[in-house]
Amino acid sequence: MRLRLNGCPCCGDTPSGMWHRRHFLRAAGAAMASATLAPAGALADAASTGAASTGAAAGAVPTIAYDSVPDPVRMPTDMYLGECSGVAVNSKGHVFVLSRGDTTGPAYGAAAAQLLEFDPDGRFVREIGHRLYAWSFAHAVKVDAADNVWVTDKGSDMVIKFTPEGRVALVLGRKQEAADELTAPLKHPNPPLPAVDGYFRQVTDVAWDAAGNSYISDGYINSRVAKVDRDGNWVKSWGERGTGPGQFHTPHSIAVDAQGLVYVADRSNRRIQVFDGEGAFKRQFTIDVPVPPGARPVIGDMPDEGAIAAGTFAPGSPWAICISPGPDPVLYSSDAYPGRIYRMTLDGRVLGVLGQAGRQPKQFGWIHQMACPTKDTLYVAELLNWRVQKLVLHA
Repeated sequence: MRLRLNGCPCCGDTPSGMWHRRHFLRAAGAAMASATLAPAGALADAASTGAASTGAAAGAVPTIAYDSVPDPVRMPTDMYLGECSGVAVNSKGHVFVLSRGDTTGPAYGAAAAQLLEFDPDGRFVREIGHRLYAWSFAHAVKVDAADNVWVTDKGSDMVIKFTPEGRVALVLGRKQEAADELTAPLKHPNPPLPAVDGYFRQVTDVAWDAAGNSYISDGYINSRVAKVDRDGNWVKSWGERGTGPGQFHTPHSIAVDAQGLVYVADRSNRRIQVFDGEGAFKRQFTIDVPVPPGARPVIGDMPDEGAIAAGTFAPGSPWAICISPGPDPVLYSSDAYPGRIYRMTLDGRVLGVLGQAGRQPKQFGWIHQMACPTKDTLYVAELLNWRVQKLVLHA
């Protein structure tokens, strides 16, 4: 079948060639034959350098039972969510939704970003940063250990830190000037233009270590991770476009564990890479759970070889990751096709899977970000279904 989704329509990925036809056929064939995983071989670049690279698991992968809580967030009359690109939860259980709503401007290139807060019962509390200068094209929202709310905006190339009271506390990056005649959507040259310290090009996500350092995935063009200290000073960055260890093709989501290790969802390369806080490569793993028979994408034709090679719509390609707090943390990762969430150990062993692509409760339409305030509670923000779901897992 002809494929219309040969890149990410929301985010503009381009092919990486990372996941080849034989891997897809092997996974799909295994699903038809049995429930046993085919462990992935080491990536060629990792093998050549001696770097650790593993498949996600070997053995049968259980299906996790779960419920979707009805109406986890409720909008006021005459307010509407757009594509939900981000969701986060603070220490008081308040839910923050980053939506591509409140759209203004022309049909093409319109500004689309709105940050909304809800109480633990789902009641609307407020909009934060109404018509903020940084709002252009919403990407991700996170809450740090002090309940500050951070937003990454792919369109303005900016990262904004709000205090718990909703005031702007820190601005990273810089938006193009509206008065400049050259201001226009960023191009995606291959190879990309050299990255510049302090600037982002289509930034995607942010996470923090215990010392308050920020790690920023930067993103669709620069293909790197930036480190900024607690005062906003630029420390360093690492990574470039490529498929080897420490290289990226669309670092789309990022998380930091209690030991300070940095996990990067290298989406178009269909892998999760792990680094220390200085950017030293530690390991990488892929998610190789077989595709269920009869699985269909929620939109568009079945992924063909070109889409699989591009990585974004390959099974197991990590769109969003999060790490649960507390003892015995788990890592969650989501893909767009076949539309599942994977529960894993921090070394990449799959503990279980849940969900499928679709438009009904307990189905998913391109999970763009997840929050996991507890080990068995997930909030998922969906692009295609314009909603947030709260999932309670039956552990």
